[in-house]
Amino acid sequence: MTGVEAVGTKISLSVRAVGGIDEATVEFGPGVNVLAGRNATNRTSLLRALMAALGSDDVSLKADADEGSVELVLDGETYTRRLVRRADGVALEGDPYLADDEVDYAECFAFLLETNDARQAVLSGGRDLRRVLLRPVDTDAIERELRERVEERRGVDAELERLDDATDRLERARERRDELAAELETQRERRQELQAEMDAGDAGGRMDGERGELLDELNAVRSELGETRYRLETAREGLEVAREERERLRDELDGIDVPAESRLEEIDDRIEELRSHRRELDGLVNRLSTVVGFNERMLEGENGLRELMRENEESDRAVDADGGAVTDGLLPDETTVCWTCGAETTADDIGDTLDRLREIASEKRAERAAVTDELESLVDERDDLDARRRERDDLEERLADAESDVEEREARAERLETTLDEQETRLAELESELERLEADRDDTLAEHQREATDLEFEIGRLSSELEDAEATVEELEDQVERESELRERRETLTGEIESLRTRIETVERDAVESFNEHAEELLDALEYDNIERIWLERREPEGPRDPTDRGEFDLHVVRRTDEGVVYEDTVEHLSESEREVTGLVFALAGYLTHEVHERMPFVLLDSLESIDSERIARLVDHFADYAPSVVVALLPEDAAALPDGYERIDSI
Repeated sequence: MTGVEAVGTKISLSVRAVGGIDEATVEFGPGVNVLAGRNATNRTSLLRALMAALGSDDVSLKADADEGSVELVLDGETYTRRLVRRADGVALEGDPYLADDEVDYAECFAFLLETNDARQAVLSGGRDLRRVLLRPVDTDAIERELRERVEERRGVDAELERLDDATDRLERARERRDELAAELETQRERRQELQAEMDAGDAGGRMDGERGELLDELNAVRSELGETRYRLETAREGLEVAREERERLRDELDGIDVPAESRLEEIDDRIEELRSHRRELDGLVNRLSTVVGFNERMLEGENGLRELMRENEESDRAVDADGGAVTDGLLPDETTVCWTCGAETTADDIGDTLDRLREIASEKRAERAAVTDELESLVDERDDLDARRRERDDLEERLADAESDVEEREARAERLETTLDEQETRLAELESELERLEADRDDTLAEHQREATDLEFEIGRLSSELEDAEATVEELEDQVERESELRERRETLTGEIESLRTRIETVERDAVESFNEHAEELLDALEYDNIERIWLERREPEGPRDPTDRGEFDLHVVRRTDEGVVYEDTVEHLSESEREVTGLVFALAGYLTHEVHERMPFVLLDSLESIDSERIARLVDHFADYAPSVVVALLPEDAAALPDGYERIDSI
């Protein structure tokens, strides 16, 4: 679904067998649409039918029907939902207006009926504001991704620390390579000079072919022997380093405590169980809040039972003053018929029951908070176990590579030792043979031969060292290049971490700013004289900050006495009207923060009876400034306070 900034001139909604409606067709327009009527005139049923057409499942099939339907025509497009009664409940089918991932936003911040989460969060004392605000956002996925990025950055930091002096080591390795190359060139030049001297000394025929061949082979064996000794020494050093790395990895692996798979499965099962339980508690708390609110209005509200009883008492006193019998009105003053169960009871009994319901609601909220805390703790534990398991798997893979490396180096060292033994044996044989042939040789030539042998050995050693130095330079050049790539990756990860962390923070901060702005505007417009300010504060976590730490919301109420004294109060001490307005302001803040108007064109309002007519009119006007279309259900006397130019639907 594309974003919506405005709606067509007419919107048609056809309803059949939904809620208390048999069949109805109504038309809405852009701007404010008023559903005016007394209680039990299906205004809420119509709003829920519209919610169903938009995508909500919070709708009921008419009790005496097996099938119902809703059809919404908007901007030339038709959207339908069909309700079918089945053995396991009512199923909803069809093609609604909202996509699946958009419904939560509407239910939290646009479908503002009495049980709406945003309204109830304020009515219940403001304890769940953050949870409600972020409910449509998959915070678990964001925080899981955030933890993965943080873990990866730690790994990058560790590797960067290991490569920290790679540039300096590369410079030293290049210097060593150049020194070896220069020294090797010098030795090769000396060998050429020596060979020329030997050729000149042998011109008189003092060296026959047999001696020449023997010396050539002797020089070759000595050169090979020197190179083998050097390679064996290098191999042994490399083997020792590989063994140390293997032991380090073994120790590191032994230090990782990863519970059995059964523990992870147990945590996953418990998380699913807690999420299900929290959803149940959400529904139960919402229902209890609705019941408590309804009974508060019936008992304590305008025209409620206690007000009627006070009027009855005043009437009795008037009768008594006129000489009538006081006992004539006694029974109606003390007892009444319970509007929920039909039994005869008293206002005090109903009040006691209401107090118990409030206690139960408070207990369930506390239980929900405990469930949420346990759930968050288990999610953190699971993420930690997953990280440790990934670290263990990585170490096991690296240890297996290290084991293979040690085995290969041991085999190479053994081969070089065998080769060295063979070369030493052959060298001894050749030297013995040379001693026999050189008994009458010229001493100068013999000295040249010995120097030539030493030169060959040194040239072989230098060649081998130069080869290793060049390999070291290449490896360090790769490391320097890798270091550059790692630093770029770290910058990318840091940006992603900041983006993920601020994605939630931005939503929270925008919501706080929006709430405070609209709360100030509405308090001025609605003229709650004894309220100086209602404001929302985002509180940062205490102590050292981890990128995945969550903030919290505090809702503050500041009052002013008749004497001008300002003091801070609690949400619980607000009147029902004030709490309702605050809840609607919080919903509007979420509506604007999440840009819900781009997802759908409606805001639905219901159950505003606790707010007086003039304030309802100002509140609706305020919402109309931000929503393309507002549909509000009002009692006739409240609807009369709204401008005549608003679209009105007086019968369903």
